[in-house]
Amino acid sequence: MFGTCTVPWPLAVAEARTKGWRVSPAAQVVVFSECRDFSIVRAVLELVSWNVNRLSVWDDLVADPRLDFALLQESPRPPAGLLAGCVPATDADWTTAHWPSELRTCIAQVSDRYRMVPRRLRDLHESDLSALGVSRRGTLTVADIYRDDKHVVTLASAYAAWERPPGREGFIYADASAHRLLSDLAPLLTGRRDERLIVAGDFNILHGYGEHGDPYFADRYRSVFDRARSMGLLYIGPQNPAGRQAHPWPDELPLNSRNVPTYHHSRQTPLTATRQLDFVFATENLADLVTTRALNDVEGWGPSDHCRVAITADL
Repeated sequence: MFGTCTVPWPLAVAEARTKGWRVSPAAQVVVFSECRDFSIVRAVLELVSWNVNRLSVWDDLVADPRLDFALLQESPRPPAGLLAGCVPATDADWTTAHWPSELRTCIAQVSDRYRMVPRRLRDLHESDLSALGVSRRGTLTVADIYRDDKHVVTLASAYAAWERPPGREGFIYADASAHRLLSDLAPLLTGRRDERLIVAGDFNILHGYGEHGDPYFADRYRSVFDRARSMGLLYIGPQNPAGRQAHPWPDELPLNSRNVPTYHHSRQTPLTATRQLDFVFATENLADLVTTRALNDVEGWGPSDHCRVAITADL
């Protein structure tokens, strides 16, 4: 059954927006609760993906009235009672395998416009096949997002951990971890049309080139993006013009690159950052509904060595 609201139009628009719905400029009605026409009013999720580099940024997150969810990496445990919700729960295990500190990926719910349900996870050696297997505990967090009883999207916060070859110091790589993350996500990607997944995080790889122009690692990194596409996960961004590009232009970066720096090392600043390590992927059915932007201007970079990546999902 469909029907129209009887309250004045400005009040209807205001009410719809408080519920996280987007009102089409051409719409003449707002359709509420039992009378929903989602071609007129749609849900808009405002997300951010951010490697917070061990920093407590909770006050910054909850101060943003537009934000619905934050997909965090290298995050400390949040204080109890501050967020509208958190996966994992604030009193759950907060470790990443092989790390000494309490840091991990998480999904923080900031607004109460949606309902978040965690996906159960397990270590690969555990026998509970009803849970999603994760190759390295703490590097992946997954949750389903609902509006009322309607599934809106599945979110995944991902971190590709650095590794080094046995017996070799001074050499690290993360593309193997990125491939493991894709393997962990494979059960959520079976080619069905109703699968709606957004994956965002710090993958610690480069897009379109290798360090210092290394063609070998350019091919290795390309294999991650190619494999994601073959699984049905398209690379969404961020890419220029949705973010400031490196200046001066790095010698290693191809001249036609649209990459936007999202990370600076200890000898750089937000102004001199050159590399993009943070990426957003989405299933093909969401590709035209998800936009991204690197919040990498100097003033808005934030306290971490990674900038925030803003994600808007107009669903």
